[in-house]
Amino acid sequence: MTTAGGDNSKQADDVPNGTTRRRFGLTGKDLRKRLSRWRRGMMFVALFSVIINLLMLTVPIYLMQLSDRVLVSRSLDTLVMLTAGAIGAIILLALFDMVRRYVLTRIGMRLETELGGPLLAASIDQSSSGGSSDVQGLRDLGSVRAFISGPVVPLLFDLPVAPLYILMVFLIHPDLGWIATGGSIILLLFALANQSLTSGPSSISSGHAMAALGRAQAHTRNADAVRAMGMLPDCVRAWGEENRDALANQRIANDRNAIISGLSKFFRLVLQISILGWGAFLTLGNEVTAGMAIAASIIGSRALAPIEGAIEGWRNLVSSLQSYSRVKQTLARAVARSERIELPVPYGDVAVEQLAYLAPQSRDPIVKGITFEIPRGCVVALIGATGAGKSTLGRMLVGAIDPSGGTIRLDGADLQNWDALQRGEYIGYLPQGVELFPGTIAQNIARLRDDATDEAIVAAANFAGAHNLILRQKHGYETMIQLGGTPLSGGERQRVALARAFYGSPKLVVLDEPDANLDRDGETALAKCLVEAKRREITTIIITQRPAMLRHVDRILALADGKIEAYGPRDKLLRRPVDTPVPANQDLGEILNPGSVPNKVVSPTSFGRKT
Repeated sequence: MTTAGGDNSKQADDVPNGTTRRRFGLTGKDLRKRLSRWRRGMMFVALFSVIINLLMLTVPIYLMQLSDRVLVSRSLDTLVMLTAGAIGAIILLALFDMVRRYVLTRIGMRLETELGGPLLAASIDQSSSGGSSDVQGLRDLGSVRAFISGPVVPLLFDLPVAPLYILMVFLIHPDLGWIATGGSIILLLFALANQSLTSGPSSISSGHAMAALGRAQAHTRNADAVRAMGMLPDCVRAWGEENRDALANQRIANDRNAIISGLSKFFRLVLQISILGWGAFLTLGNEVTAGMAIAASIIGSRALAPIEGAIEGWRNLVSSLQSYSRVKQTLARAVARSERIELPVPYGDVAVEQLAYLAPQSRDPIVKGITFEIPRGCVVALIGATGAGKSTLGRMLVGAIDPSGGTIRLDGADLQNWDALQRGEYIGYLPQGVELFPGTIAQNIARLRDDATDEAIVAAANFAGAHNLILRQKHGYETMIQLGGTPLSGGERQRVALARAFYGSPKLVVLDEPDANLDRDGETALAKCLVEAKRREITTIIITQRPAMLRHVDRILALADGKIEAYGPRDKLLRRPVDTPVPANQDLGEILNPGSVPNKVVSPTSFGRKT
């Protein structure tokens, strides 16, 4: 990795193709492979479950042999042999059950380990594309992991073995088998009724719970405004309304589940008594022995226990299936953004063709079919009134959001055809709302890269004029930044973020109101940064509301209502010389030549020409 601002020829030598590629993609094949791994693990769990359920027959068989052979023959040797065999089988049962739980725990952990990173990346990508900024996917994945490691999954694997138990009851006596079969059918009807009566309220509750969580996160992010303007009671009330609806529907689902679970438990116990009672009746008629009747009761109870357990754990099962479905959908969307072939190092030529952007759930486009070109190394001021579409255009130019129509080309290649990680090596971005990551100042400047060199970090800080500011911090570059950006002030955070934007070897940099929180020293450092960017031929777009910044740019692009109002060389568009003092509070639109608006676009058509 070269230091900030290296020239093109040096960069081409220092950064050969492939040396800086950091792959973190998830192709469709990768997704299927990772999902198939835990499915294979579940097959082993199913095998262990069959063995465990066969070993569960140890107790009823032991009781049957004890009653019908040992008590009749009064043979101590037979008793010792049966007891030793039963204990050995129970030891195996315990070992297989431990292994099954061990495997389920590892499956859940491996699932979260392998899918957690791609899922977080997909959530971030979805957020930048206009979706939710929530990390619900990670919570869903955690829910799936907890469910897999919980007590319900073993019961679900025991369900397919229930017919085997019923068959064994039939072998003891058909009457007892029909009682067990009828009981199983009735419990299955209970399970279907439970699903039908609880799925609706559970789904509604889940929707309200996610909305309540979203409100809580939004209120927390705006904590300063909430406290300053006395909005705390209203925020709590708004959250409480959503949460109340979630709890109300969850209460309905839980109440219905509790009623059905209670009835199923009652019916299972009655059924067990029925098998035992009818078995005693058959014993009196010498059709079965007492041991066989007791064994049939235990085996029948074992056949019905998984069904009852599934009813009690149905809510967790449904919730986990919904979570797993959302995880797969999120990852499936990420697959569409698979890694692409590496392209040559760009120079910074930008071409925009019929670019448009329509926000989700909106009818009126923010950016409306604009076309312009920026030659390499040009510094452009993007100006316009609030709501003109400046920040949206800036986000599209760096690939933070995808356009709804049209194309953005970097060195002739559609921005969406660049591999996202390779493209990020050559793009810098300072968003309007500066957010730093928890970590040191050095880590933030280095974009959290673990292969960053000290020279590259210091070079980026010097480029942005933030080196001395950082040295004044208590721990210098090792100063820890907490959530919210503390202990740095707003202006200090902005200057660190400016250094992050110019870290490495960017060829296209977009700065969204980088002077918003700067003091006089910060503005001076920013001006020097723009001059240096021009000298290093870094294509730079600065979104600004301050006329004083225009003295440092080559061109001006004025937006109005999502359309280009004027675009061309700075000196041709300004109504007064650039060195003439401009009132700080003057509207930028007032300093343009009257002849430059509306829709007068001055734009060279060939790349490489600087005005």
